[in-house]
Amino acid sequence: MAAPCYLGWDFSTQQLKVIAIDEQLRVIYEDNVHFDKDLPEFKTQGGVYIHSDRLTVTSPVLMWVKALDMILEKMKSSGFNFSQVRALSGAGQQHGSVYWKKGSIQILKSASSELPLHQSLKTCFSVGNSPIWMDSSTASQCSALEKAMGGAQHLASITGSRAYERFTGNQIAKIYSQNPEVYMQTERISLVSSFAASLFLGAYAPIDYSDGSGMNLLQIWEKVWSASCLDACAPGLEEKLGCPVPSHSVLGPISPHYSQRYGFSPDCKIVAFTGDNPASLAGMRLQEGDIAISLGTSDTLFLWIQEPTPALEGHILCNPVDSQTYMALLCFKNGSLMRERIRDHCASGSWDKFSEALSSTVAGNNGNLGFYFDVMEITPEAVGIHRFNRDNQKVSDFPKEVEIRALIEGQFMAKRIHAERLGYKVMPRTRILATGGASHNKKILQVLSDVFNAPVYTIDTTNSACLGSAYRAIHGLVAETNVSLADVVKLAPEPRLAVTPTAGAEELYRPLLKRYAELEQKVIYNPTSSCLAK
Repeated sequence: MAAPCYLGWDFSTQQLKVIAIDEQLRVIYEDNVHFDKDLPEFKTQGGVYIHSDRLTVTSPVLMWVKALDMILEKMKSSGFNFSQVRALSGAGQQHGSVYWKKGSIQILKSASSELPLHQSLKTCFSVGNSPIWMDSSTASQCSALEKAMGGAQHLASITGSRAYERFTGNQIAKIYSQNPEVYMQTERISLVSSFAASLFLGAYAPIDYSDGSGMNLLQIWEKVWSASCLDACAPGLEEKLGCPVPSHSVLGPISPHYSQRYGFSPDCKIVAFTGDNPASLAGMRLQEGDIAISLGTSDTLFLWIQEPTPALEGHILCNPVDSQTYMALLCFKNGSLMRERIRDHCASGSWDKFSEALSSTVAGNNGNLGFYFDVMEITPEAVGIHRFNRDNQKVSDFPKEVEIRALIEGQFMAKRIHAERLGYKVMPRTRILATGGASHNKKILQVLSDVFNAPVYTIDTTNSACLGSAYRAIHGLVAETNVSLADVVKLAPEPRLAVTPTAGAEELYRPLLKRYAELEQKVIYNPTSSCLAK
């Protein structure tokens, strides 16, 4: 009989990814479907549609379903043995929401194995284009929710975050206020994660505690929906959301569609899917005291925390691998797309030239600091390109190599400043665990190490959400017996030391961090700027 294996899925912004691991936690299969390239008929850019108001950002739901069909067909063609999969779990880009039309549950349950799933489900969604995390069109709904809850800090104290435009409760409130008939036709609202789990389950999968913490709707202490938050967003919402469940829950066996079409064992278990950031925490096997930084489409900074103090910036989520603890998260919207644009503009599209520019400039950039926000940033709330010379005077442009260093130093200084505002301290034992596309670039990691004055480690795959999902699939089968994820993943490769801080980095960056924090206030309150790099 074939050796058992476990699948981890990641429904991310620009692609769908899958990893298979064996019982020794070795990766035995990896694949992906890139939405723009492999599904050009949906005409997305970066996996999304940016609407004419520049605030509304959506993705077509059926593109995600078709991507799943496509990747499973690729696996089948390659000879992948689906019968050996004992369990699977997955991740979805956080905050995005999917709206199932009344009657869809029957279609989902009885999807024919003769047809690809996207054909069976084509009439199932009351909202064809799902609002996603890049959307910032719900300012009025956020104001209304904070007002209804007695202020931003009170809302954060209950749900882990103040009201954010991308958070699901506010997106639901917008759909209800603009299209009440569409809302009334909706029988279930899923997160991208629970939607993806539903595809495998052949039934509506519940939302897990961890991804559910990114909605402005879940009481993170009691782990139940907040009735007052639900009422402030839309009527009858609790019924449409279903009951949240622990992130390690086994939801049930795989739908017959997959056994019949691909040869999955009918006993293959579906473990609750979660958000991509919580899944990355599992994939990097974060320990208390560590900081993890995911350098992806959006950059995220997160850590394991026992006693959180929710604030007006950042987020506290339920921990996906230990339901007694929490994780803290800071999200920065201008991540890899911003780095790629400056690379294209200042380094002829070459990462090698980009790295050379970082090497040829001195740490601290001779006091030149920059803020680079092509789209409205989340942390802090600001937009545009803002450059300052060593005397804090605003300048219109930098030499290309100075621009590159200003971008990278600025991105990492912002991360340290905002983490420390949430009460985090860089300790002697602190490790920074880096993942995502830019974690391949040693010159970028050196700047990260110097700004934080801590060693940077990388893990073997940039797909930490995928890998974390595969680990969580294994953990889900034993979690009820009080086995921890750490016990399950003991055999996983240790993070690799990539770089250590340059001598004198702390002394160099301490005054720059102070300056950067002060200039950030100027950028927030005086947002006049060019919106494009010169």
